[in-house]
Amino acid sequence: MTPFELAEPATVAEALALLDPSDPTVRPVGGATALMLMMKAGVFQPKRLVSLRRITSLSSIAATADGGLAIGALTPLATLERSADVARTAAVIVRTMRRLSNVRVRNVATVGGCIAHGDPHMDLPPVLMALGAAVTVTGRSGERTIKVQDLFAGYYETVLERDEIITGLGIPPQGARRAAYLKCTTGSADDWPALGVAVSFDTLDGAITDPIVVVSAATPRATRLEGAEAALAGRSPDDTVLAHAGDAAADEAETVSDVRGSAPYKRELLRVHVRRAVREAFAAQGGSR
Repeated sequence: MTPFELAEPATVAEALALLDPSDPTVRPVGGATALMLMMKAGVFQPKRLVSLRRITSLSSIAATADGGLAIGALTPLATLERSADVARTAAVIVRTMRRLSNVRVRNVATVGGCIAHGDPHMDLPPVLMALGAAVTVTGRSGERTIKVQDLFAGYYETVLERDEIITGLGIPPQGARRAAYLKCTTGSADDWPALGVAVSFDTLDGAITDPIVVVSAATPRATRLEGAEAALAGRSPDDTVLAHAGDAAADEAETVSDVRGSAPYKRELLRVHVRRAVREAFAAQGGSR
């Protein structure tokens, strides 16, 4: 790796002052687990990394008065995995963590860094999209809130400005919503996925209401599949309905070829895994279990 400056501010204001909106080689980092791999490979050569690790106010998990969650951006993924509040509100996150990379990475990687990196293969972003989550973004001009589903602009691209930092994550109350996340890997169970599918929905008299279906890894960015959602809305998830939803997902998603499989192969994976994810979520007892 080429030499670089490492800054360790103690407050968000100090961190923002160290960023340079005109210089893409100046980057804020949380755990830096993914960024370090890019640096070792020579893909990214920073002039300055602004480590946020000393900003302890951003490492927290709290249940909100309305039944949601407020999570600091520097909260390690392992803390998310072990949180009783997360397990009560959105247990699908806890299950997802168990197959996200390995425990060493989860002990270091942070919630905000995982989201801000913009890698479509990350497991957490599609789950957060299915849960209706939003991030709080802080810049020199103030704060703004962005829904996670609106954050990703393309392959490794987000709508974040270079002088903005994700400071928090909000998950709305889930009530009796049911959710599931399935990943298909070509290696070990915790490997980068060839496909990720996250679903979330309410039910009424045995029918699915307000469904959210998200595809990741097989596409350039995590993406909601409105056609699959329309195929599920207001219907009981029998074999015919699930087949239509899987077909709609495969027709809508812009899958890409890479070392984990061809685009046609991933479309077939998506067709199958949408059906499986809906079945798994429907079998849950609510509360995003």
